[in-house]
Amino acid sequence: MRARLSAWRGAVAALLLASAGSLPTASAAAPVAGDPDDAMARRVRACTVCHGEQGHAAADGYHPRIAGKPAAYLYEQLLAFRDGRRRYALMAHLLEPLSDDYLRALAGHFARLELPHPRLQPAPADATLLARGRLLAEQGDASRQLPACTACHGGSLTGVLPAVPALLGLPRDYLNAQLGAWRTGQRRARVPDCMATIAGRLAPEDIGALSAWLSSQPLPQPAKPLQRLPQPPPMACGGEPAEVAR
Repeated sequence: MRARLSAWRGAVAALLLASAGSLPTASAAAPVAGDPDDAMARRVRACTVCHGEQGHAAADGYHPRIAGKPAAYLYEQLLAFRDGRRRYALMAHLLEPLSDDYLRALAGHFARLELPHPRLQPAPADATLLARGRLLAEQGDASRQLPACTACHGGSLTGVLPAVPALLGLPRDYLNAQLGAWRTGQRRARVPDCMATIAGRLAPEDIGALSAWLSSQPLPQPAKPLQRLPQPPPMACGGEPAEVAR
């Protein structure tokens, strides 16, 4: 397994090197000569090895869709992987030499892609578990100061511009892993880290219920992020621009 992972990392790194020519340093992004669209297509080849063609999601049930997510969110996550707030060795290895401008260009490219969402096959779950997940997602739990997911991610749970991601269209295993990572401190965001606060109030069975219900929901069409929330979010989040977090 370790040998296969090493070979995989080497192959993806080679794609990234070929895409960028000489990798940009932390202070400046290296230009790629030729047609801009062709240059960007070469840059993102390393991304699509894991995240699927054009970033529409991998078939492995884990690597998530990145196409169409808000640009500010994608950019913030690329910075988090590069700078150590999110822990995934392959991503950190690939992003370490890339500049802010280079990452911003990658984020903008994937955010502009409007692709049909593949239909996910929901994992088996009993009705009681799904009902609990729906209650937490749509109403929260005031007794534990848990806001509803819809309070920040939008009533349709398709995200909110400029920096809040969708929660629908994601595999159950991925949702479980990310909520668990927030809860245990393996994933962090800028202070104030609202998701760490929320996940810390979730019991393991809450995470199971949320991931089961969210992954079972069909995506509305079109599945685009909202321009804005109808009311201010329930708490400030460090990963959002200040004018949104207020």
